[in-house]
Amino acid sequence: MNTLFSLRSPNISLGALIAQVIAWPLGRGWASRMAADQLVYPASMIWPGNLVSVTLMNAMYESVDDKDPSVIGGSMPRYWWFSIITFGSFVYYFIPGFLAQFLSSFAFMTWLAPNSPVVNQLFGYSTGLSLIPITFDWTQITGFIGSPLIPPWHAIANTMIGVVLFFVFLASVLHFSGAWYSQYLPMSDASTYDNTGNQYNVSRILSADYTLDVEAYNNYSPLFLSTTFAIAYGLSFAAIASLVVYTYLHHGKTIWRQYKSSTTEKPDIHMKLMRRYKEAPTWWYMSLFALMLALGFVTVLAWPTNMTWWAFLLAVFISFVFSLPIGIIQAVTNNQIGLNVLTEFVYGYIQPGRPLGLMIFKTFGYITMSQALTFVADLKFGHYMKIPPRTMFMAQVVATTFSCFVQVVVLNYALRTIPNVCEPTQAEHFTCPGGRVFFSVIWGLIGPLRIFPGQIYSSLFLFFFLGAVTPLIIHRLARRRPKSWLRYLHGACHIRRRRRHPPATPLNYLAWGLVGRSRFIISMY
Repeated sequence: MNTLFSLRSPNISLGALIAQVIAWPLGRGWASRMAADQLVYPASMIWPGNLVSVTLMNAMYESVDDKDPSVIGGSMPRYWWFSIITFGSFVYYFIPGFLAQFLSSFAFMTWLAPNSPVVNQLFGYSTGLSLIPITFDWTQITGFIGSPLIPPWHAIANTMIGVVLFFVFLASVLHFSGAWYSQYLPMSDASTYDNTGNQYNVSRILSADYTLDVEAYNNYSPLFLSTTFAIAYGLSFAAIASLVVYTYLHHGKTIWRQYKSSTTEKPDIHMKLMRRYKEAPTWWYMSLFALMLALGFVTVLAWPTNMTWWAFLLAVFISFVFSLPIGIIQAVTNNQIGLNVLTEFVYGYIQPGRPLGLMIFKTFGYITMSQALTFVADLKFGHYMKIPPRTMFMAQVVATTFSCFVQVVVLNYALRTIPNVCEPTQAEHFTCPGGRVFFSVIWGLIGPLRIFPGQIYSSLFLFFFLGAVTPLIIHRLARRRPKSWLRYLHGACHIRRRRRHPPATPLNYLAWGLVGRSRFIISMY
């Protein structure tokens, strides 16, 4: 189901999509000690997303005889109430999803002025900023970003600060001032364009072996992006620098201290209870890692992937290095900073003009890290629920490996049988939003040397400096006023690229933030 509906926009899913077979065990391979010592055992590593699952499990399995008629559903068995809500959500989805799709993106301002470019740029959904973010479709809110009912309010607020500053204010200034030839392009979308304003025809610059035909590229056109798409790449650069600086300022001493005292640190109540179980041996993880590393080499070298063996090792190394600092941020804020642009940036320079090689490099350099942190989150969930570590390991290996093969079958079936699948005009919105972005014309085919330094988008490199300076400024201000609201500012979170933009739109983020704010206000009263 996840595989099939990941092709649809907005996404409908039950959890994180496992990208492919090999990257999953690679992530598990090095997750063992990192997870245990740094991201699972410390009580400060909360993993807010797990708290919802823990609460649900307790609500379903806890034996409570007292009923509370004053609460809606409080007088019926919990499973009955849960089943009713689940069925109601399933039925309701068909209203905005199929029967009345205008409710999914309720951009009524564009109905009042359908021929006004400015109104559509400011209030439109597909290519605008959605400044009045009204939607009656829950998948618009959660499909790309996740549930706004899970993260703490300060994490939501930090994300929304970045959205408003960069994707509303800065995008409006740049677009209406004509920066990057924006007057000829949409304000917000995930497509690429040529010098005539039409979508970029990739087939015109591809050679027979799926590499860049330089002469054909020179005879065709440079590549152009929408305003928010370009800013998203700039914020990706900022997020890389911000991540390093933030982790050093806020968690550098803690990481070093935990590394030195991980075997002597006083355990909390969860750790005391979990010591009754045997740990999954490290050699289990390392054996899985070694096996999948070997299979990765065979895949890269035995098939025409246009990727070298040392680039494969570099991708795995990038995942390994960034897993801990990104894991700390995710454990505290429930937000994961993706390595997609970093891996694209690196490979685009070292082996330009190889789009297939880039996708493989991106998979091992980014998805492997993402799957490692998914497993760490699962270990923390098992830690909360007192599930034996060996049981957790076996359940993950067997179930997830089996699901990988199922997903491949479902994906191939969908691509062969759904009419016009992955086309922007597909009738049921199976437009493959994630896949269209994952195949990067910018980084893998044309390459960053032809896009950034000395070219149209060279100014985006300034975001590296912005990302490094912002956490430092916030840290200094918060130290001067330790009890003020400044202590809740999170530089690596609010300056970070909106990880799913594109294909997510401003409507998805603004609606997500409004629901999160509403939940916070309701919880106060």
